[in-house]
Amino acid sequence: MNYGNVDMLNASVPVMTVTPRPFRFAPLGVLVAAVILSGCGTIKPTPLTQDEITARVNQDRAAMYQGQEAVTGTLTLSDAMARALKYNLDYRLKMMETTLARSQLDLSSQDMLPKLMTDAGYRWRNNDSGGTSVGIDDGVISLRPSTSEEREHYLADATFSWDVLDFGMSYFRAQQQADEVNIAEERRRKVLQNIVQEVRDAYWRALGAQRLLKETEPLADQIASALAKTREAEQAGILPPIEGLEYQRALLDAMTTLNQKRQQMQMAKSELNALMNVPPGSNITLDDKPLPLASVPQDMDKLEQMALERRPELREEDYKARIDSYETKRQIASLLPNLNLFAGVNYDSNDYLYNDSWVQGGVGVSMNLFKLLSIPAINNNNDARRMTDDARRMALSMAVITQVRVATERYKLAVYDFQIADQSAQVDQRLASISRAGSDNSLTSDLETLRTEARSIVSRFQMAGSYAEAQAAYGRVLNSVGIDLLPDQVQQTDVASLSNAIASSLRREEQTVFASVALKSAPVQAVRVEVGRLPGGADRAAITRSVSQVLTANQIEMGETPQSLRLRMQFKTVSSSTARKGQWTMDVIDSDDNLRLSRQYQSYLPDDASTRTLSALAQAAALSVTDDIQRISGARTAPLARP
Repeated sequence: MNYGNVDMLNASVPVMTVTPRPFRFAPLGVLVAAVILSGCGTIKPTPLTQDEITARVNQDRAAMYQGQEAVTGTLTLSDAMARALKYNLDYRLKMMETTLARSQLDLSSQDMLPKLMTDAGYRWRNNDSGGTSVGIDDGVISLRPSTSEEREHYLADATFSWDVLDFGMSYFRAQQQADEVNIAEERRRKVLQNIVQEVRDAYWRALGAQRLLKETEPLADQIASALAKTREAEQAGILPPIEGLEYQRALLDAMTTLNQKRQQMQMAKSELNALMNVPPGSNITLDDKPLPLASVPQDMDKLEQMALERRPELREEDYKARIDSYETKRQIASLLPNLNLFAGVNYDSNDYLYNDSWVQGGVGVSMNLFKLLSIPAINNNNDARRMTDDARRMALSMAVITQVRVATERYKLAVYDFQIADQSAQVDQRLASISRAGSDNSLTSDLETLRTEARSIVSRFQMAGSYAEAQAAYGRVLNSVGIDLLPDQVQQTDVASLSNAIASSLRREEQTVFASVALKSAPVQAVRVEVGRLPGGADRAAITRSVSQVLTANQIEMGETPQSLRLRMQFKTVSSSTARKGQWTMDVIDSDDNLRLSRQYQSYLPDDASTRTLSALAQAAALSVTDDIQRISGARTAPLARP
């Protein structure tokens, strides 16, 4: 082949002269690199200043109680639950976690969309690119070095692509994330149920403290004064040393027990404030209305079925099993061939290009054949995962059934303990009343009266604690079944509206668990005390107040309404050859003038039948029919029965 005319060929082609462009960006790049390198290693730990810490604390304290409705009036149980639902910080956190899970679901759904990638850039180099052609057979260079790319040029492109396999993977991941939202919702339900349980427990203990703490302060003062008198009497020789020390020991024991009970009940107020997110130290007043305890559920099969259907933990396991099933499908889909479709437009400012803009597209199919070897391992893994899910769900179901039975049994025992404590408190109150009636103002008599009064207050603390335990056990039964606090939809979110919705929802849900809860909806009848015949000189108003106080202390609602029951009490002296007794005749009359109860109560009467003595005997007489009045008025529905 003749290569002699190469020079002529080259001479006929116009030559484009390329002038190297100056190196304009090197100084700037060196400067940026120097600044970055000089910054490395110069950062040192800087502790927070006290002003920054104080500012953060003040900001958090203001934010903790910001935007809350003020506590006004008396709080019912549903009011306390509503405030806990709206303002409890732990519940707010779970709400935020649910919102976060929903936002992650939105992100996962976006992954299923096709990709539209845009790209723009600038390229620069300090010399020309290019090359020569070399013969394959003889290695002879056939062309002189040439370039088809400028040293500086701009690039831009937009490419639409859709990967079928990526779409399938994203679809299954989105389904899994949707179930993660459901799991977050079930965890929110569980936190809400636990908060309701804690509010119920703290509420009734705080109410017991509200009822009794005011009575303990004057009694504590009286005990302290009695201790001082006893020491003085011992030093003066009025009391023998052993007798004086025994009285002091008894009074100190009573004071110790009283303080322990008072502290236990007093802590409940702080716990309730924290659950409602009320500032510590806030003075709140709880609604002091009697609420009867429901009878113990008997249909355990029904409760177990409800628990297995409603418990958030089991629903969470159902969602986890569904997530695992989507994981199985995702692993199987990953074995299939992948189909990729793409199309895009491109632009390049390179002047050497014949076409500086173009459209391109294509289709690609790919498959990892070695991954087919993992099919047995995938099947074994999925079978093991499914068996593990079933075993975990079965174990959890057994635990739920056990919790339902244990909670029901504990409620049965708690109700019985409360009834025993209630009767014990009434006996101690009657003893205190009789002791006050027989007191002759001597030191030993006053000390004995204080001992019986202290024991009476302690018994009432124990009764209040037993009642709070019974209410807590009642709530644990509801919690073990998994009932919901709120209906599916709530129109308004203010505390009053939430309280009404909670009260209606709880009443409806509780009726599915406790057959006798429907009795709670019937209003409890108030009681009005009427004191009739009395000895001359006795203060009728004082005796009426003392009887009303002791009935109120035993959760009997007092009031004057057209539907009120009337407790009519009349006194007379009954004398015999051996002793002089006082007899109270008590009649309970309803609003239709029907006689519902008639009882007599007798007790030894001191020579001095003063108003104080008659008041104490009247209290003891009223306490003897307290159970009957509670049943007639509807304040108590369950009779005393051994578990």
